[in-house]
Amino acid sequence: MNLLLDTHLLLWVAIDSDRLTPDTRALISNENHRLWFSAASIWEIGIKAGLGRKDFVVDPHVLKRGLVENDYAELQISAAHALAAAQLPAIHRDPFDRMLVAQATYEGFVLLTADRIVTQYPGPIRPA
Repeated sequence: MNLLLDTHLLLWVAIDSDRLTPDTRALISNENHRLWFSAASIWEIGIKAGLGRKDFVVDPHVLKRGLVENDYAELQISAAHALAAAQLPAIHRDPFDRMLVAQATYEGFVLLTADRIVTQYPGPIRPA
């Protein structure tokens, strides 16, 4: 299974946070699952860290390097993803979260998310 992790999960994985549930840890550590991060998440971290958000205190360069070194695959943002995001219902206002939903849906990946609002979208979304 291809798992696209949302931005907060990527941050929690990087620091081995106790906010990761046992079920989420099992999904992430399953060798049969391919783990993905979106370029949108790296962009989001860079923007929100620059704004001083305390929950985004991480260097996005260091995070990206660590993800790649741990065999996460990078999912680029395509025009097809942008068009899919534009078609989503207005459940969530955050453009980064909307992009993650669109990417997971378009690519047929499961989006693993800690955001309960995101889980209201139809499609391959799993709460973490």
